[in-house]
Parts: sequence; C-alpha cells; structure tokens
Amino acid sequence: MPGLVVFGRRWAIGSDDFVLPGAFELFVRLLWWIGILALYAVHKGRFNCPGGGLLHSYLLVLLALLAAIICALSALVYISMQGTISNPGPRKSLPKLLYARLLLYFPEFIWAVVGAVWVSDSSVQCEKTVINVIMGTVIASWVIIIFTIIGVVIVFDPLGGKKTFYLTNSVSRNLESSQSGQLLYNVKNTATRVWEKRIRLLCCCIVQDDDHRVAFTSIAELFRTYFSDTDLVPSDIAAGLTLLHQEQDKMESCPKEPEEVLCHSPSSLVTDDLDAELENAAHYMLFAAAAYGWPYYVYTNPFTALCKLNGDCCRNRTTDSDITGSDHHNFHFGSILRITGLQYRDFIHISFHNKIYEIPFFVALDHKKEAIVVAVRGTLSFEDILTDLSADCEDLTLEDVLENGFVHKGITQAANYIYQKLINDGILNQAFTIAPEYKLVIVGHSLGGGTASILAIMLRNSFPTLRCYAFSPPGGLLRLSMPNMEDLKRRIVRIVANCNRPKYQILLHGCWYEVFGGDPDNFPTELDGRNQDALTQPLLAEESLMVHRSPSYNTLEDEPHLSSPPQYPRLYLPGKIIHIVEESSSRRWCSSETKYTARWSNEAVFSSILISPKMITDHMPDVVLKALNSLSQEHRSCISCQARECNTNVV
Repeated sequence: MPGLVVFGRRWAIGSDDFVLPGAFELFVRLLWWIGILALYAVHKGRFNCPGGGLLHSYLLVLLALLAAIICALSALVYISMQGTISNPGPRKSLPKLLYARLLLYFPEFIWAVVGAVWVSDSSVQCEKTVINVIMGTVIASWVIIIFTIIGVVIVFDPLGGKKTFYLTNSVSRNLESSQSGQLLYNVKNTATRVWEKRIRLLCCCIVQDDDHRVAFTSIAELFRTYFSDTDLVPSDIAAGLTLLHQEQDKMESCPKEPEEVLCHSPSSLVTDDLDAELENAAHYMLFAAAAYGWPYYVYTNPFTALCKLNGDCCRNRTTDSDITGSDHHNFHFGSILRITGLQYRDFIHISFHNKIYEIPFFVALDHKKEAIVVAVRGTLSFEDILTDLSADCEDLTLEDVLENGFVHKGITQAANYIYQKLINDGILNQAFTIAPEYKLVIVGHSLGGGTASILAIMLRNSFPTLRCYAFSPPGGLLRLSMPNMEDLKRRIVRIVANCNRPKYQILLHGCWYEVFGGDPDNFPTELDGRNQDALTQPLLAEESLMVHRSPSYNTLEDEPHLSSPPQYPRLYLPGKIIHIVEESSSRRWCSSETKYTARWSNEAVFSSILISPKMITDHMPDVVLKALNSLSQEHRSCISCQARECNTNVV
C-alpha cells in the first residue's frame, strides 16, 4: 500500500493500517463511555455538592465528546477494512475521516485540562468515588493523547514532503533538464542524510572516528538505494514476510518428485566423508563459539558462569604480553579457557581489540587435532554490525587463487586486518615455530565465518593445506547480500500486491500461525491460474508498488535486461557446503529433543532468503553447536551399533 498522504506529505503508514489500533481504541472508548454513563446515571440529581455543577456539565460534555469519538473511530475502522493492500480505492475517503478524528483531539485536550483543574481544586467536596473516577478519566485522556503523539512521531517520514515527488514523477520527468536533475539529486542527498542520521543515532554510544563516518555514509547510501524504488510501509513488509513464510511452508509440505528425492541419496563414500566432516565441524565449532568470550559463556551457563568466572578473575596469568585489547577481570579469556578446555600455554595470541573492520580473534594450539586454530569472533558489537552492513562489493584478486572476484567490502577489510596481524606481526611464524608439524585451521561463526572464509583465501598461497570451517556465514559474501535482499524485496512486493485479502486479515492469521501453528492459509491471489511465462512479468498492482525499478531488480529475472547491467553482482558461499536441517522436534516439560539431518549442498540452494520465525535463533552459535554435536553423537552411536552387530556375527 502506498504511504498515506495527509497534510500534503507522505507518512510511513497506509490507509489500511487503522483497523487494529482503531479497534483497540474503539474498545477502550466504549468501555469508557459506558462507565461514565453509569456514573452519571447513579449520581443524577445528586450534584449539589461544592463543585457539583461543574461536574454535571463536565460529565455531559464528556459523554457527548466520547460519543463523537466513537462514531469517528467506527467509521475510520470500517473504511480502513475495505479493499486490499494494492487496491486502496475503497479507502479514498479515509483521509477526510482522519482529519475529523484528529480535530476531536482539540476538545478532548481542553476537556482533559478542565478535568485536571477540577480534580486538583481543593474547594471541591464531592464524593471520593466521583473524584477518583474523574481522575481516572483525566489520566486516560492524557495517556491516549501521549500515545497518539508517539504514534505520529513513529510514522513521520522525514522525506514525506519530497519522496512523493521522487517516487511518482521521477520516471516520467525529463532528467536531461538541469532543473529536474538537480531536484532529483537534492532528494537523493536528503534521503542519504536522513539514513545517516538514523544510523548515527543508533550508534550514539560508540566512539566515532573517520572510519565510522565513512561507513555511516556508505551504509546510508545502500539503504537509500534499497528503499528508493518502492512505496511500501512497514506493515506491508510484515504482511509480505508472513505470506512468504506460509507460502514456503506450503511448498515444503508438497510431495517431492522422485528425481528430487533420489538426488539426496548419497553414496557410501560421500556419506563417510560427510560424517567425518561433521565430527570435525562439531569440534571446531567450540573454538568459533569460544571467540565470543564471556557473553556466550554466560548465555549458555546462566546459573553458574558468573561464579566460575569470578574465581578465574583472581588468578595470575602468564600470557599478558600476548593479549591485546581490553579484558576486564579476565572474563573473556577465562570464558575461552573453559569453553575450549585448553591451557594458558596453548594460546599464541589473543586480540580483544574491536572497532569497525577490526574484529577480535585468537590463535591457539589444538593438540587433540594437531592444529593451529585461528578463531574469529562473530557479530557482538555495534562496530561488528557496521562491518556487516558495509555490503558494497569489492574486487579481490589473488595470484593462483582468485581472479577478479567480488567480495563483501566490510568482511574483506576485517579479513585483511587479521591477515596483516597474522603475517606482519609474525603470529603464525611463532605458532609454527612451536608446532611445525601442525596444520592450519581457520574457524568462525556468522561475521567470523565470513571473515574466516576470505582470510583462508588470502592465506591459501602461503598455506596450501589449510582448512576453513565457516559456520552460518553471512550470505552477503554470501547469503544476506544485496542481490538476495533485492530478491526478497521483489518477492514481498509481488505477493503483497497480488493478495486479494485485506491486510488486517493477513496479519491476524499470520500472528496466529506463527504463535500457535496450524495449516498455512491459502490466500487467493491474482497469480493463481497464470502460466509460467506470465509470472515473470510484474502485474499492474506490483508495478504500482515498484515505482521505479532499481538496476538490480532486472538482474533477478530469468533474462536480465540487456541495457541495465547489474549494480550488485551475485555473491556465493565458497567451498563445500553442509546443510543442516531440523527434521523433527519433541517437547517435554523440562526439556526438548530435536533431530537433525545433514547433507552436502551447493551455493545455488542459498540464492534466496527463507522466512521463518526461527531464522534468528537457528543462527545462534549455541544452536549450531547443539545440532553439530547431535549429528556427531548420532554418527558415533551408529558406529558402536555396527561394531556390536559385527561382533555378534563373528560369534
């Protein structure tokens, strides 16, 4: 739904967004009106106390005012329920009703002041019950007014005055004229500045230097570009994500073709290789999780972690010279020791230094696997988030390894920082001097996984036998990339624009489905019954929300537009990929048991972002470690069973 235009500017709210908040306020107002009416009926003819005349007039006017507000809200909710997201025609009268409702706030404000004055007047000597009710009425009025002001601030669009022109007329305007071109340039600059201010506000608690300012501008430009070609409000995106999740669940429940099932039946050789890699992955995931330090340790051991770490903080350590960055009370290092089970002497270098493009890591000797492990921390701070969001593509060329490759800018700079530390500071030389026969293994989770992947590519020439285990790496290298985000936007626009149900029904059913489960709703859409060729072309409703197509929008179709080169080249996960899927889950009173399956996959499977209520929790390092341990334990159990069967047969 295009943003609602009132008072000559666009707002970040649609004309169909007043159903749920309006219904809630209507319910409160009805209870309020009934309560005041009952109070008036009970005390009718008994307003002869000092100040009672004013009370009588106050209640009568309040009843009339509440009745007018209830009527306005009823009409507002009813009109907002009409039409669909992409068909606002039946709601064209809503702005007038909204003006009428907003006008009623003025007498309500005045009457709230009158009520406050009456309650605070010491000369009033009416019944205490009446005074308390009037005080409750005054408080309720002020609460509603304050929440309304907060709501206006939330839906205020700083670009509302200019964005309407930019979105609706930028395509048809002749941009060759200097006046039109300058106006469009000014609008884009304003949008970038607005996004930059928002990012600065979110990151107000961190020290900002030149690197931060450059990152803020770069990220703001990405956000401006991403949102500039759509006219969607936040509730449209929520409805789209809800519909996409249900659509995915319906597709997953469909029976697979025989060929598709057979392709996931690997040979015994491939299965053995997978089992071995899963065991290694479970082992090295401990190092990747340990890189998070005390936050991860406390999160996974909420009742005992602080007591154990308090005992560690008083111990003397002999490796202070090998630790950089702040580690107050030895909490980070103590947590790493407890998670990995290593000794102080096993650590070659530990860095807790953290700023944008510079993330913490440690280098340790893993005697169990005879490996020198470089573990890179994932996203844990605002600086890490800025590194994640610096999603521009950078060209990377490495002799005999990679030629003219495109990589994530922020993650590449983080990998280059660690590379300089490992090579220029002689950290790896020191490690191989101590353990020359050990192999090099680089691990990381999330942002650390992406950084580890690129770091491994950078080190490949010097260490041809190195191994890298990247757990849940960001697809921006990878999966959460700009092309994938553009693809997600296109899918949201398509499914939202062509759904034939009102938005409030979509959101209500979506909330029920996400919380209580059940069958996904089969919402009818304009896409039903169309042939496959027709599905590649946007419908009129879709074009109304994609007001001007971004350069990368065309690149996501089957046949890219020849005259529009892709702005964001597709990025893929490097190396071999193991895909772990939750197969079944059983919950008990005190515990839950989950069964996982794993299989080899390829980078093409991860070309789209899948929507799920567990997409955040499944990304967490403890969940990844739990899944890997479960699969590894299952593999060991199978080996034990086979050994027992073999012994029985021999006997």
